[in-house]
Amino acid sequence: MNRSKIEWCDHTLNIITGCRHGCEYCYARKISQRFCGNVKLNKTMKDKYREDEGGYILDEPFIGENGKQIIYPFGFEPTLHRYRINTLDKLKMGQNIFVGAVADVFGDWVPESWIREVFECCEEHKQHNYLFLTKNPERYADLDLLSADNMFYGTSITREDEMHRFNFLPAFRNRFVSIEPILEDMQPEKHNLLFRQVDWVILGAETGLRRGKVIPDAKWIWKIVELADREHTPIFMKDSLINIVGEENMRRDFPEQLLVRKKSEKVLKKLMGECVECHDEMEKNKMVSLSARSKRGGKTSSFAYMCRPCFIKWCKEHGVEIPKLEGLENEK
Repeated sequence: MNRSKIEWCDHTLNIITGCRHGCEYCYARKISQRFCGNVKLNKTMKDKYREDEGGYILDEPFIGENGKQIIYPFGFEPTLHRYRINTLDKLKMGQNIFVGAVADVFGDWVPESWIREVFECCEEHKQHNYLFLTKNPERYADLDLLSADNMFYGTSITREDEMHRFNFLPAFRNRFVSIEPILEDMQPEKHNLLFRQVDWVILGAETGLRRGKVIPDAKWIWKIVELADREHTPIFMKDSLINIVGEENMRRDFPEQLLVRKKSEKVLKKLMGECVECHDEMEKNKMVSLSARSKRGGKTSSFAYMCRPCFIKWCKEHGVEIPKLEGLENEK
């Protein structure tokens, strides 16, 4: 898991890496080539990995002969990095996570068992929003997709003849489309009904080594924006469009769900307490902390909590003066 430079997400989760689409503009392939080491040599170290019908499986990080980890030991070949499944434990607050930023998780070559492991990881960390992108949305229909509100299923489109992919986005789920890189006039006026099917549209131009090879016309962009606005669909423009439309015209809108930041179950447990009198459970910052120390000058330790009404009642019953604490004024 990495903090992402992709503007529309906070982190990327790459349990599965690699792809067989062979797109000429693919940035992920170039990244894997930089960090793969000697692939032929890596494949000779058979004690470090396993193979199945989908590709390679790593239960542990792949350590090369120099003692350093090789991130993509098999280049851009499909690989399941099973050791990354628990990396989400590090995030306590909800984040927007792009799953499979250097893969197509729903490519036909990916075993369903791999996808299921990714879904199980998402289910165990429900405070996050998960965003999936694929060039193969037809496969959505073949899978038992998670239907929770924090799951977003999308498809990537670069040319007008790919607009039909809208039709394969799963019904009754959060759906979005990434039109990036925009390689031609998408002629959205021919496909205006499709924009009713999605909850979010992302737009971007080519970046990296191919930056500037195809520069979208501003008219292409505004036609898409106009149709999305007509359907009240949020639009997110990536920074690659700044020089085309101008910073003052940039749109960086999100669906409402992606603006929510939830706490993890672990954090919530730490924030909640049980009143020792009435046993009601509530947030600790709305309760009175009971503390004690073994001797004068010793360290004070909190050992229990009372809700404010129970604390006031206890003080009155035992003839204890109610302390002047913030939040107790209105309880008396």
